[in-house]
Amino acid sequence: MSLKKRYPKLMAKLNEPVYEIRDLVVADENYNDVDSDEFDIFEPDEYNFIVYVTERVQQAIGSEQMNRLIKKLEAHAAFENFFAPEADMYGIRADLDEEGVADTIVRLIEEELCE
Repeated sequence: MSLKKRYPKLMAKLNEPVYEIRDLVVADENYNDVDSDEFDIFEPDEYNFIVYVTERVQQAIGSEQMNRLIKKLEAHAAFENFFAPEADMYGIRADLDEEGVADTIVRLIEEELCE
């Protein structure tokens, strides 16, 4: 199913076409990378995914909705642990795969934050 059909309200807000969910929300598995200090704030034992909401989504929904998103994600049943050091980057623990995490977040944006 195309992203336009899955997330019509969000896709209508975007200026450029998007073909992959990763262009909306990036969810990467968090692992202990001894060569990098970049994401040391997200301990792999506590947060098994690092999530980034792309700039195009941030611009489409606005900063007020990004703040609401954080509150919605903190309370979401799919996420055991949630940590938001920035408005667009999160550490989460979930029993989902990368695409499942991204889809859960984009569906939340679509259903509750796109007006």
